[in-house]
Amino acid sequence: MSRRHLALVGVVAAIGLSGCSGSSGSDRVTSQPGPTQSQTAGALSCQPPTSSAPAPQQFKSEPPLTIGPATYTATIVTNCGTIVVALDGKQAPHTVNSFAFLAGHHFFDHSPCHRLTTSGIFVLQCGDPTGTGRGGPGYTIPDENLKGAAYPAGTVAMANTGQPHSGGSQFFIVYADTALPPAYTPFGRVVEGLDLVRAVAAKGADNSNGPGDGAPVQPVVIESFTVAKGG
Repeated sequence: MSRRHLALVGVVAAIGLSGCSGSSGSDRVTSQPGPTQSQTAGALSCQPPTSSAPAPQQFKSEPPLTIGPATYTATIVTNCGTIVVALDGKQAPHTVNSFAFLAGHHFFDHSPCHRLTTSGIFVLQCGDPTGTGRGGPGYTIPDENLKGAAYPAGTVAMANTGQPHSGGSQFFIVYADTALPPAYTPFGRVVEGLDLVRAVAAKGADNSNGPGDGAPVQPVVIESFTVAKGG
């Protein structure tokens, strides 16, 4: 099974959150479905994405740690609006440092959010310029902030291959409370734009990976991604 798939077996939801090492392995994690929640769509005004394509970039190793133990702000401008995320540089310094590095190289610009899940778990997954769920920056980063990790609505966390320390550039935004094991580095929270993600989720997934799992019916493309200190 592809790492992008969601399979529902009884009441257990299995999700593979693909990582960024470029591996083509097949990985899954399991979780109990979250509580039933209606996805109410607010006003959603999406524009056609710009015609620019993401520039393929690969790096040999994780960048040197240059950030301090502070809050940083990621501003993610998409064709459907802007999502603002407070990044926790104290609890997840390697993750936030990597995102600041990649954003500075315009790694995420013009990349699609390639996966939406709407049953059992409730996430929008982005961060792969290839749009396949298998791309990444060429390096991996260590897991962080996992003790007692939970994934309520608004959480931003790292995807991985199912193996420890296998995250890189792919991340997911939790748009409704979701039960997952503490295996995905939570490194931020949405402070603006969660309604946008919920409205995209209300449009549904194309079910290309199974019921309630696939590319979002309403395409979401990151036009620009910037990180600044403060928040």
